[in-house]
Amino acid sequence: MKEKIIDVIIPTYHPGKEFAALLERLEKQSRPVRKVLVMNTEEKFWNTGWEKKYPGLEVHHLKKEEFDHGGTRKRAAELSDADIMVFMTQDALPADRKLIENLEKALESEPEIGAAYARQIPREDCSYIEKYTRAFNYPEQSSVKSEADLPVYGIKTFFCSNVCAAYKKDIYLKLGGFVSRTIFNEDMIYASSLIRNGYRIAYAAEARVVHSHNYSWAQQFRRNFDLGVSQAEHPEIFEGVSSEGEGMRLVKRTFSHLFRNKKFWMAPGFVIQSACKYAGYLAGKNFRKLPDKMILWCTMSPGYWK
Repeated sequence: MKEKIIDVIIPTYHPGKEFAALLERLEKQSRPVRKVLVMNTEEKFWNTGWEKKYPGLEVHHLKKEEFDHGGTRKRAAELSDADIMVFMTQDALPADRKLIENLEKALESEPEIGAAYARQIPREDCSYIEKYTRAFNYPEQSSVKSEADLPVYGIKTFFCSNVCAAYKKDIYLKLGGFVSRTIFNEDMIYASSLIRNGYRIAYAAEARVVHSHNYSWAQQFRRNFDLGVSQAEHPEIFEGVSSEGEGMRLVKRTFSHLFRNKKFWMAPGFVIQSACKYAGYLAGKNFRKLPDKMILWCTMSPGYWK
């Protein structure tokens, strides 16, 4: 059987040492990729030395006002004729040499699987609670989700993360790919299309990337505001699918974990963090009722609103 062609696609903005490490690790993968296609925002921040060092690098520059979470990735997909497209973010580092190999194995394990996403391992500087959240969202066991799982997992059935996810190009084209404009959540919006059309999504726990954030309470609020906005703008996908239930399950599990490990002193901070997340999510879901100035204060993506 002819070997599939794989391209890696990465949107970047002001890439630095972490992105250089990502390119180096991609170069050493056991399963080679044909090219790394970069959609770079603002050419002035780009290091041209990378193109000389990595011949497989293909860079396309765009202005800041042109960037869109869905539209930029959709445009990148149009520039690739690979059989498999692996989307990554500039701050996600392959944990080992088998990231691409394991993603491909998961993606090709069943004909109905249209996407496979990687496990996210927390960075060394990751906070204690965030480490647990990563373990909750990215467990050690692989799994495959289908429409039959909606009554059990609710919105989690649509979960797929472009921090590191692989897609079959033929299915992607058949379903129309990523939406052209969205503030956030382009991966879950497309994943919902996969599920609703009878395809399946694989979680590949063996494919691992190092990626985490230590968001402040304000950042958590703003991130979840954008999440709420994305759901409000796509009622055809998210209405009628339980979302809050999975969040409450995480809160309960985290509390139990803190008390079981005698981390009582972390509980008040976790309560505030959870409140900020939920308040941001609710505000985002109801963004149409808010004045423009408040929306710009709430969002993590002010450029989306201009």
